[in-house]
Amino acid sequence: MKYFTSGLLFDNDGVLVDSHQAAIDAWAIWATEFAPHFDFSDLGHAGQRAEDKVREFIASADLFEVANDRINELEQLTAHTTVALGGAVELLHSLELGHWTVCTSANANLGRARLLAAGLPVPPQLVTGDDVKLGKPFPDPYLLGAANLGFDPADCVVFEDAQAGAMAAIEAGVGLVIGVSKRALNTDADIVVEDLTGITFDGETLFIPDKNRLR
Repeated sequence: MKYFTSGLLFDNDGVLVDSHQAAIDAWAIWATEFAPHFDFSDLGHAGQRAEDKVREFIASADLFEVANDRINELEQLTAHTTVALGGAVELLHSLELGHWTVCTSANANLGRARLLAAGLPVPPQLVTGDDVKLGKPFPDPYLLGAANLGFDPADCVVFEDAQAGAMAAIEAGVGLVIGVSKRALNTDADIVVEDLTGITFDGETLFIPDKNRLR
């Protein structure tokens, strides 16, 4: 499949890097301290900012700050365990700066740490959960990502693995939403691929191998 576009906007966790188990472990500790019934492994929690998840369970403003700082600390401690997912290293290192960026729900420190731990470049136009007032599933991260690159959202392609992210991309009005991994089969992504293996982009033409497509 070939698709003509100007910019690529990548979610990070579950698309570029595998931080799933590290996140589960961190949130499991957090839950024992603040919300015993919270289960981060539920896919309904995927793709959203930590602060938004904390706010769902912590009503007190004073306790919120403590709880939010705690999950940020726990996730940062596991950032070094992050590894790149299939095709991510090859694709990102082949891309020309100014034509792609990462729009992650992680805070700035965690987002950068996970990219670096996985051997991936950190784009100067990086969008993190700290940069937007409203995180996914709201469109703000992808609207800002497109703006940072100087492109209209309709001229961008988004890579996502979670429904919250797919909803954000659709609401932002991007040209194409590509789901990544089998988890993305349960999202509203336009097409779904196993991973980023074999995908190329020359600044105009995005090529996606048919053998890598799941839907």
